[in-house]
Amino acid sequence: MKTNSNITTLDQILDKKYGKKGQVKREQWEQEFEAFRLGVLLEEARTKLGMTQEELAEKCGTNKSYISRIENNSSDIRLSTLMKIIQQGLGGHLKLTLEI
Repeated sequence: MKTNSNITTLDQILDKKYGKKGQVKREQWEQEFEAFRLGVLLEEARTKLGMTQEELAEKCGTNKSYISRIENNSSDIRLSTLMKIIQQGLGGHLKLTLEI
């Protein structure tokens, strides 16, 4: 595939700002981005189902402020809690991938 040499890719920008993949600063950015992405995915699923944060919290046994913190990337989340939110709260299933 031919690319335009005037176009800067996201990887090129990240390489310049945070270093190449595998470097500590870049890996930290990648992890923070994935946490942000998870919050966005949960919020999109919740709103698609027409649920408020309070309704989701009630269905999975937590509180609205915790759901808000997850959606806004202000809180770490345990895998068991994430699964409960997805399964009990949203009626979905969690699929994980591992890249090495």
